[in-house]
Amino acid sequence: MHPHKKDAPLRSDAQRNRERILDAALAELTRSADAPLSSIAKKAGVGQATFYRNFPNREALVLEVYRYEVQQVANTASQLLATRPPDQALREWMDRLAQYAMAKAGLADAMRKATSAHGTLAGLGHGQVTSAVALLLKANEEAGTIRPGVTPDDFVLAIAGLWQIDPHGNWQARAGRLLDLVMDGLRAGAPGR
Repeated sequence: MHPHKKDAPLRSDAQRNRERILDAALAELTRSADAPLSSIAKKAGVGQATFYRNFPNREALVLEVYRYEVQQVANTASQLLATRPPDQALREWMDRLAQYAMAKAGLADAMRKATSAHGTLAGLGHGQVTSAVALLLKANEEAGTIRPGVTPDDFVLAIAGLWQIDPHGNWQARAGRLLDLVMDGLRAGAPGR
């Protein structure tokens, strides 16, 4: 039993270090796609050895930051459903997704630079987002707040316009209008209306 007890704090320390690095990397890479790894390690308060043990190269770090962020966005779906009516939860989650898409323009640049042109970006985190969307759509369909039969793929196609919006312009108003249109479309023909 004793070795396990001794390992536990180390594991949680390592986990905290990893999360600190990811948080620092997110802030730095969002600000500048070319942020030096040394400045990320410094901001996270970890030594170079700890940094490279977790992330041996820039690509590994950038991919993990992207996955970490997508996971945070995906996780909010169930949190919103637990505290709001299904249609409100869905609409608020769409806003979170828009904020994520716009605020992460620097991260998207970093992703493009760190990954080759093999479509790595498209597949990353797709499963987590699809699961979150499926959860929200199912809750709404059961509540009769959206039309029946909408698939996660339908939804992702419907909001694809988000990625055409310039994050440096007045994106909030444009994203809001687009997502309201999508929400109106989802509500049309809902049995509960």
